[in-house]
Amino acid sequence: MTLDDLGSRICVLGPSNSGKSTLAVAIAAARGLEAIHLDQLHHLPHTDWVPRPADDFAALHDMAILGDSWVIEGNYTRLLPQRLARATGVLLLDVPTSVSLYRYVRRCWFERQRHGALAGGRDSVKWAMLHHILFATRANRVRYRRIFDDVALPKVLLVSTRAITDFYRKNDLRR
Repeated sequence: MTLDDLGSRICVLGPSNSGKSTLAVAIAAARGLEAIHLDQLHHLPHTDWVPRPADDFAALHDMAILGDSWVIEGNYTRLLPQRLARATGVLLLDVPTSVSLYRYVRRCWFERQRHGALAGGRDSVKWAMLHHILFATRANRVRYRRIFDDVALPKVLLVSTRAITDFYRKNDLRR
C-alpha cells in the first residue's frame, strides 16, 4: 500500500518518539495537506508541557478534523473515534521501545528545533517521560495494534526504522 492509497485525511499513530511528527510533516509537504500535531493542541504554548483543559483540547481537535485535507499525528485515544470517522487512511508506527527512548533523549539534548514541538517550549529529559516510554508504551502498543487491526480504512503498519525509511523512499518523502 502506498501513500496515495491513504487519501487526503491521514491519521498517524504510534508510541511517543516513534517519528510521527516528522512523518506527518513530510507527508503534508509532499501532498499539500495541513500537518496537525495533537501535542500542540493538547498543551499550552510557552509552557513546559502544561495540558489545556480537556474541553478546550476536544474543541480544538474537533475543529481541526473538519478540514477537507490533513495529516494528523498523535494518539489521544479518547478522541480517536471522531478522528477515525473523518479519516481516509491510517499509518501506525510501531518502532521498538529502545528506538523511542533513544529519540527522546536525542531530541531533548541535541535538537533545538523539531516538528511537533510546543511554541516557545524546550524539551528536557523528564523522569515521567522516561517512565512512560519504558513502561506504559508496552500496554499502549497492544492497544494501538488492536485499534489498527479493527480499522476498516486503508492502512499501513511500519514496525521498524528500516520500514519507515523504506516508506519515505517508496513515496518520495523528505525528512
